[in-house]
Amino acid sequence: MARLRLAVLISGRGSNLQALIDACAAADYPAEIVLAVSNEPDAAGLERARRAGIPAETIDHREFSDRKAFERALDWPLAGADVGLVCLAGFMRLLTPWFVERWRDRLINIHPSLLPAFPGLDTHARALAAGVRIAGCTVHFVRPAMDRGPIVVQAAVSVEEGDDAASLAARVLAAEHRCLPLAVRLIAEGRVRVVGERCEIAGAAAPFSPLISPSPSGCG
Repeated sequence: MARLRLAVLISGRGSNLQALIDACAAADYPAEIVLAVSNEPDAAGLERARRAGIPAETIDHREFSDRKAFERALDWPLAGADVGLVCLAGFMRLLTPWFVERWRDRLINIHPSLLPAFPGLDTHARALAAGVRIAGCTVHFVRPAMDRGPIVVQAAVSVEEGDDAASLAARVLAAEHRCLPLAVRLIAEGRVRVVGERCEIAGAAAPFSPLISPSPSGCG
C-alpha cells in the first residue's frame, strides 16, 4: 500500500516536524514527508528537514500583496508534490477560507490546548490564569474559524503546583510529539471519517482510567 504523502508547514523550530520525521523513519509507518515549507526564511525547522533529505522551501508571506496571493504561492508546491495531507505544525499564519476549503479534510493542525478551550495564542498562560487542573493538546482538521474543526486526537496533561507557562508548555509539547504522529497514522490507515463536524475513528478506544488532578491518592 502506498504511503500517504505529507507536507508539513512550519514557522519556527520544527519540533513537531521532527516528531513526524522520526515516526516516518519506521518501516511500518504509513506516511512519508515529501515537502516542508516555512513562511519564515530563518526557521530552524527547515534545517531539520534538509538533514532528513526532505525538500524544504521558504515562501515568505511578506513578499506578497495579500493573504490570498501568498496562499496561491503556497498551494503551488503542495499540488506539485501530489500531497495527500497537509500538517500545520507551528505554522503561525491564519489561512483564508479559500485555502482551507481547497484542502478540506486534507489539512490538520496541532494546537496546544484541549480545544475548544483556549483557542488562539498564549494558551498556557491563559490556562494557568483560568485555574484549570488539566491542560493538553489537540490535533484537528482545519476549518475557516481559528482553531476549530473535527478533532482527531487529544492528550491531557496535568497542571502541577508551581507551573508557569514555560514549564506547562514543555509538558504539553511532549504530548504534541506523540499526538501528531498518531493522528497522521490514523488518517493514513483510513481509520478516520469526518461526519458532519465530528471524527469517527475505526477501532478507537478510550483510556481505561480517567486523569484526575490533583491525584486522589494524595488526599486524606
